[in-house]
Amino acid sequence: MIDQTTLYSSSILIVDDNSTNIALLEDILEEEGYDNYTSTTDPRMVVDLHAKEKFDLLLLDIRMPYMNGIEVMLALREKNHSDYLPILVLTAQTDQQTRQQALEAGAKDFLTKPFDHWEVLLRIRNMLVTRHYYKRQVVRGDILEKQVRERTRALNEAQLEIVRRLGRAGEYRDNETGAHVIRMSKVAEILARGLGLEDEMCERILYASPMHDVGKIAIPDAILLKPGPLDKNEWEIMKSHTTFGSDIMGDHPSDVILMASELALCHHEWWNGNGYPNGLKGDKIPLCARIATVSDVFDALMSHRPYKEPWPVEKAVAYIEESAGTQFDPQVVEVFLASLPAIMAVRKEHPDPENG
Repeated sequence: MIDQTTLYSSSILIVDDNSTNIALLEDILEEEGYDNYTSTTDPRMVVDLHAKEKFDLLLLDIRMPYMNGIEVMLALREKNHSDYLPILVLTAQTDQQTRQQALEAGAKDFLTKPFDHWEVLLRIRNMLVTRHYYKRQVVRGDILEKQVRERTRALNEAQLEIVRRLGRAGEYRDNETGAHVIRMSKVAEILARGLGLEDEMCERILYASPMHDVGKIAIPDAILLKPGPLDKNEWEIMKSHTTFGSDIMGDHPSDVILMASELALCHHEWWNGNGYPNGLKGDKIPLCARIATVSDVFDALMSHRPYKEPWPVEKAVAYIEESAGTQFDPQVVEVFLASLPAIMAVRKEHPDPENG
């Protein structure tokens, strides 16, 4: 139920070019207990007044100078098409065409002048009750929408945290700090933004790229942590981490999971087609993988591994630059070189302890 206090404090706008009619309606409203009404004899002011006050009810005449009531309703509908504003038309015109035009323009009720006081008050009351129920539903809808957004955000954050943890689990196999996946994912985002990709895609690359080496979970320690070169058979097993990673991620319809699966499979493909596991070439390699590959290789070159010492930054940068067009997408390399200050800032922010 709508309580009396709420009802009588409703904001009401009276629009009539005849000041006597306005005075009559004001007296009726005041005597009943309504205390929040505004009046105007100029229909041209209605749109601006409503934009400022957001009235709960409009009492509107039809025949007026400058703008008639139909034109006022059409102007309001154009400016407030998403809101529910009850409009009670009060007019001496009784022809069917006027009634039809008024209802089509947005009038919710129609009362012919002269009217009985009790009737106009009942119609006002009924329309205001409907208006306040509408406002309640809007508030409830906003609350529910907010709750859905918060729960969706919480689910997304939980999903992304699982992705990060699983990515670091793969990285811990051959990098005891797991900082590599943090750095390479942040650098991948920098490269994606440098390429002009949309924010949503850049964020997806940031969240999915830590999963690129998750397939290492399936590689035996004797091969993954071997301090020297791998023989032919060992190398074939090592390369299988790409397909293992894609299988682990699966084909869940989540955008992040799908990209993570794609990255796991394709991050060792080469621009010239000499990579693995499928020998993809050029733009047949997913863009996310072409971005992550540059980020991954650069950081790996500068990180300690069981089989190598870290490279100096100058040597690592030179390798990336020299490998444009063979291992790497030349456009991604171009963005990489232009983004070096930001990339090095990421390395400084997330160092390995032994490099710290």
